[in-house]
Amino acid sequence: MTRTPTIDLLAEAARDGRAVGAFNVLHLETAEALVTAAERTGLPVILQLSENCVRYHGALEPIGLATLAIADASSARVAVHLDHAEDPALALAAIGLGFGSVMYDGAKLPFDENVATTQRVVAAAQAAGVAVEAELGEIGGKDGAHAPGVRTDPDEAARFVAETGVDALAVAVGSSHAMTERTAALDLELIARLRDAVPVPLVLHGSSGVPDDTLVRGIRAGLVKVNVSTHLNVQFTGAVREYLAEHPSTVDSRKILAAGRAAVADEAARLLTLFAAKGTDG
Repeated sequence: MTRTPTIDLLAEAARDGRAVGAFNVLHLETAEALVTAAERTGLPVILQLSENCVRYHGALEPIGLATLAIADASSARVAVHLDHAEDPALALAAIGLGFGSVMYDGAKLPFDENVATTQRVVAAAQAAGVAVEAELGEIGGKDGAHAPGVRTDPDEAARFVAETGVDALAVAVGSSHAMTERTAALDLELIARLRDAVPVPLVLHGSSGVPDDTLVRGIRAGLVKVNVSTHLNVQFTGAVREYLAEHPSTVDSRKILAAGRAAVADEAARLLTLFAAKGTDG
């Protein structure tokens, strides 16, 4: 099936009161696992490549082209997205490569500088029919402005979306990147206020640290795209450790990686189903 534009998946999810799972690709095995999950459930999925992933592989093209090929070969509806690009040049490269959407992350910049740089990315993306996600109010998980308690202001968010023309907005509402324990609490009231303040889909980063029931409530409050990376990495590495413990003499890395791939496919399928639950809270 031909790749599906990210913006189409987001529009459908927003209309139906559900969310799309956006899962990070680290290598071919994760990309294969994610499309397997989509095919198994009959639900769409967004494959994401981060700036860190590109750095790991040494360049965008090898892993980017491979992910696009996996998406094209799938019978599921699959979109390909560039996640957390702080370098505008990388966002422009992904646009040129054929990604359906890119996230330019200028959240560390002063508001006006973030707006100006995001506007340049949006102009290039619109010319190519590509959607742009941006971030306002840094998502936690690092330090400094990434500390717990940082939140996106609805009035500032409305101004940012109006001035930049972005198609989706990542918001800081209580989640934190790279959490391995699912204990984060979302500000559901703030999510609802942001939903009412901006005309574009809201994106949750740092979802790995959020419990299932809280994610569902967040989706009902207005989240449309839910990003997951660390939680799926935990599934992958856990399965690899278990396989090695049971097969200590194995030297064929394909057998080892296949165990991780299968575990990610199972959990990604569960999450896609969870996020597809419909309903809205007032």
